[in-house]
Amino acid sequence: MNSKQRLPHGGGHGRSAYHFQPAKNWMNDPNGPLYHNGLYHFFYQYNPHGPLFDTGKLSWGHSVSGDLVNWAFLGTALDPTSSFDVDGCWSGSTTALPDGRLAILYTGRDADEVQVQNVAFAKNPSDLLLREWDKPSFNPIISQPADVTRNNFRDPTTAWLGRDGLWRFAIAAELAGVGSTVIYRSADFVNWERNAAPLHASPGVPCWECPDFFPVAEQGTEALDTSASGAGVRHVLKLSKAADEEYYAVGWYDDEDDTFSPVEDGGDVSNWRRIDHGHLFAAKTFFDARRNRRVLWAWVDEMDTRDDDVAKGWTGIQAFPRALWLDSDGKQLVQWPVEEIETLRRKRVALLGAELGSGGLHEIAGIETLQADVEVVFEIPNLEEAEELDPKWLQDPQKLCSEMSASVQGGVGPFGLVAMASGDMQEQSTIFFRVFKHDGAYKVLMCTDLTRSSTREEVQKPIYAGFVDVDVEKDKSISLRTLIDHSVIESFGGGGRTCITARVYPEHVATSNSHLYVFNNGLDAVKVSKLEAWELATASVNVEDDDGLVALLPPLVVPILADDAE
Repeated sequence: MNSKQRLPHGGGHGRSAYHFQPAKNWMNDPNGPLYHNGLYHFFYQYNPHGPLFDTGKLSWGHSVSGDLVNWAFLGTALDPTSSFDVDGCWSGSTTALPDGRLAILYTGRDADEVQVQNVAFAKNPSDLLLREWDKPSFNPIISQPADVTRNNFRDPTTAWLGRDGLWRFAIAAELAGVGSTVIYRSADFVNWERNAAPLHASPGVPCWECPDFFPVAEQGTEALDTSASGAGVRHVLKLSKAADEEYYAVGWYDDEDDTFSPVEDGGDVSNWRRIDHGHLFAAKTFFDARRNRRVLWAWVDEMDTRDDDVAKGWTGIQAFPRALWLDSDGKQLVQWPVEEIETLRRKRVALLGAELGSGGLHEIAGIETLQADVEVVFEIPNLEEAEELDPKWLQDPQKLCSEMSASVQGGVGPFGLVAMASGDMQEQSTIFFRVFKHDGAYKVLMCTDLTRSSTREEVQKPIYAGFVDVDVEKDKSISLRTLIDHSVIESFGGGGRTCITARVYPEHVATSNSHLYVFNNGLDAVKVSKLEAWELATASVNVEDDDGLVALLPPLVVPILADDAE
């Protein structure tokens, strides 16, 4: 990419260096990510006409990559040009069919603004870039059922093939006022019938969105194809709530009756585990056959103002792609940035065996901390000073973090990182742990506190929190990995068992350096048994020129494209 095409980072507009974002215009939900013929394809909700959601008449943006890090923009794959989607091509998924065809299932808003389900097929599946998609005239393939209320019927998942030879997909629907996830079946991917019973129903919330349903292996970290089932396989049902909350449950799927039974209490979705305790929405996974892993994408919305969006000309980023697998406890997922991020690592600094006493603050200097990858392990020599946890906080860790911020001294903790700090510390974002005694054991709280992240009054500066399901008494330590990228901070606690994503808009980065610290404000000392921090290079994200596209493709693909051009 030519230097003149590079876009500014940081400052008041908060453009990231290595997170996926549009070069311009509005972007939200991830749609239909897939790996096909040596390339990663990423589709997403996209307004090609400006940086705002506007009327919701969205298209599907389309970008390709050889490594999940550097991306080239190919334009739009779907546009609202037909009677069945004229008011918007909304969220959906892609599915690779056994005969080589590639299909998109997506929600369209028709001319009456009714949500219906449509299908599109790649015109030429052998085209490495999959630039053209055909929307058959027989759409919609599923009209809105009569029992759907308030026009909530959307977001079909990737389809899977059952052992009976029928295709299935799940979709969110409000049925008679009850938030439901229902299953449709088909023999030909065109004619679909709904299963009588829902896969899941939650009376407490009328409308869930963006469901995802996929298998995970009971043992190991390797992923399974979306159609996998049987012995040694569990399934994950993920649902999104409009308040930017992502819930999931691990359980057993019966592919004869199309029913799902969570391992843990599954009645109330609000009691399910969280994909992320921060500002992240509409998570979507795909099976990466190249590396035999399941990869998660998720939309991270802006937290500044509408005027900021208009001024900078673009809106929305995606969380850095995460590999995920089932933890050994069989109940929770582990998430971790895909290993390709390491190709961006440049300068490295380390801190080994340092002790942080009460009130200790140690700067991690020597790298550009506005775009960094930090891994730290805190050793906890003594848990005796841990405070008792009032059971009322179990359902409201966010309130607990707001009352016991990083400045409030505790027994064991707070300890963690101070990121994106100004020289005078007036602006800072803190990511930290506290350890409490609870029910004869110990409970670890993880917080991301943005209340001092910016001196701008008009931006949102919340506190995020979640408990980390680890055995700190046995391990005597806890790990934290944090990705810092100008306007986004992603943190992974306890090896990726608890994740918190946040948007930040510090003013100082426009004119001065940003600082990174490790700290401890607990009564007892903690030991930094290992800390490594890397400065990360800037990725090439959504270049629109052909030269840039070729530069991003795997070496074996470029000659094939050249032959196609001839």
